Amino acid sequence: MSDAHSVRALLEPEHLEFAAAAEAFATDSLAGQSHPEDDAEARTRARDYLVSLGGGGWLDPIERQDLRACCLVREALAGASPLADAVFALQALAATPILLFANDETRGRWLPALISGDAMGAFAMTEPGAGSDVQSLATTAVKDGDHYVLNGRKSFISNAGIADVYVMFASTDPGAGSRALSAFVVPADAEGCSFAGAQVMSAPHPLGDLEMVDCRVPAAAMLGREGDGFKIGMATLDRLRPTVGAAACGMADRALTEAIAHALERHQFGQALADFQLIQQKLARMATELTAARFLVYRAAWEKDQGAERITLEAAMAKAYATEAAQRIVDDAVQILGGKGVLADSVVDHLYRAVRALRIYEGTTEIQHLVIAGQVLKRYREKGSAQ
Repeated sequence: MSDAHSVRALLEPEHLEFAAAAEAFATDSLAGQSHPEDDAEARTRARDYLVSLGGGGWLDPIERQDLRACCLVREALAGASPLADAVFALQALAATPILLFANDETRGRWLPALISGDAMGAFAMTEPGAGSDVQSLATTAVKDGDHYVLNGRKSFISNAGIADVYVMFASTDPGAGSRALSAFVVPADAEGCSFAGAQVMSAPHPLGDLEMVDCRVPAAAMLGREGDGFKIGMATLDRLRPTVGAAACGMADRALTEAIAHALERHQFGQALADFQLIQQKLARMATELTAARFLVYRAAWEKDQGAERITLEAAMAKAYATEAAQRIVDDAVQILGGKGVLADSVVDHLYRAVRALRIYEGTTEIQHLVIAGQVLKRYREKGSAQ
């Protein structure tokens, strides 16, 4: 169960009420459901979750740009259903750049549908040859009158094949590096845009390839201006990385809860596991790391909600620490549960497979460490030059 009260100093009173409601929704509507058995079922379930999230108003914080509320939703969802959390994450990744950078017509067409759950979104940046190095994107967008023609292939795209709309990144000036990237809103049914196959993860999560072959989109579908793609992509990720940390906290909290319950119930050598000092040491470390992760996450979200233009350092710290800590916490939970922890129907086994991806998507931990170091060095140099 997520513990919003532990970070109440960084929340408003209404956030505490919202957190309790989100927790109740996740527990009542999601926690008892079985996990999808295969990729096909995961894709069907994801659409069902979208309807529930949109109909219940749980996507509204995305439109309000209430980052702390987004974190609270993701923390609640991730502990109950990592797949439902992924659905929220993808709606945020698609809706945020449309909200901030689309023209009125594009925003009016897609934003209400994304927030209500009537349309499913996706964020199409990664390619077979370009992951962390976004300047290596090979997909091109060539101006042709009042349209752009897109050609290329996207890979590891969440919601590929089930999304109704993609925020698509392409190069409009090959060879110009990050200044070449532009972003477009591409309907899934646009001629020349096709689903090129599923990529099946160990944890249920719709993922796959997209292919653009002479895909024509109106010039008005561009987000911002030509060459703004890198700025748009980084601004979106900058805002949403703390929510990845929040999802990690939700998974870690659920794992800790399962570990504590088992340690109190399971007896070995005449006493409960919870009475063994080595188990207590694990539980102490798990609880401490979870609390530290929460403070980094909600500190970053608080900064943004207070009007900070960028939270690059805070967001990177939150994502890097929270996701790595969650991996350790879930692993310790599996160890405490022993044989039960590696059974296919075990909660902690599902969490173990789900939490791993958080350390990779929206910027790997290694990239976050580079960002953190760069920001720290920049601030030190600026401080030195001012003296």
